[in-house]
Amino acid sequence: MSPLSHRRFLKMHGAGNRIVVLDLRGSAHRVTAEEAVAVAGHPRSGFDQLMVIHDPTSPNTDAFLRIYNTDGTQSGACGNGTRCVAFAMLDDPAMARPAESGRLTLETISGLVAVNRLADRSFTVDMGRPRLKWDEIPLAEPFPDTRRIELQIGPIDAPVLHSPGAVNMGNPHAIFFVDRDPAGYDLGRIGPMLENHPIFPERANISLAQVSGPETITLRVWERGAGLTLACGTAACAAVVAASRLRMIGRHATVSLPGGDLVIEWRADDHVLMTGPVALEWEDAFPPEIFEAA
Repeated sequence: MSPLSHRRFLKMHGAGNRIVVLDLRGSAHRVTAEEAVAVAGHPRSGFDQLMVIHDPTSPNTDAFLRIYNTDGTQSGACGNGTRCVAFAMLDDPAMARPAESGRLTLETISGLVAVNRLADRSFTVDMGRPRLKWDEIPLAEPFPDTRRIELQIGPIDAPVLHSPGAVNMGNPHAIFFVDRDPAGYDLGRIGPMLENHPIFPERANISLAQVSGPETITLRVWERGAGLTLACGTAACAAVVAASRLRMIGRHATVSLPGGDLVIEWRADDHVLMTGPVALEWEDAFPPEIFEAA
């Protein structure tokens, strides 16, 4: 029997990004790829990202997070999920610790993430500094300028999409800027091809972004390892960074995704802050039978 059988979890979302929060503090178990896929496939626990809370491994941190996509692969960062984790660690009766305040420092495989509560269900996450060099994103070949890389879909003389900006915000991102509503593109068809393009050795999140005002961006995202999602926090951060580098906007914008809005600020100290809501849908426990094939 899987150690996850009968384990309690929270089903949440951040701006529409479907999140499951699982607390494994005090346990040595590490979720396997097969277990993550099983959890993703169950109607009560289906997710875009599974956020697993472990005991801290570094001084002055509150927890270590492992983040899983629906295909069982691990993600380096998830801003929407991190806000949900903060809510769970601060407010959920079974997860909260008495000494905790409205600030948390969480460790991920990509580094430290600081979270600050603004209101009851609104949090700001410091997503850290964007990585902009070709070998940090990473790309398969050198590009001296990652504001626009050579990549396109469609005929050479009339491409449907072309010249994306490339940014790593804990995950690799390619942001294609478009002149019309991103909903008008078949991202469900285009996304898998671009995610797995050879130029991205670790695959990539693919975004279509329309700059609709001096401080507004409309965004749709195909997430690496998860597919089409209603929101992606790291993609919203990457879109603002990419647009700002091209001087299409300043360093602050509201990013509108199908699931809701996120406020992004690329500060002068190079850190990217993301502010947005969380929502608790329900709590449940994993039925043992979902892990029979895991």
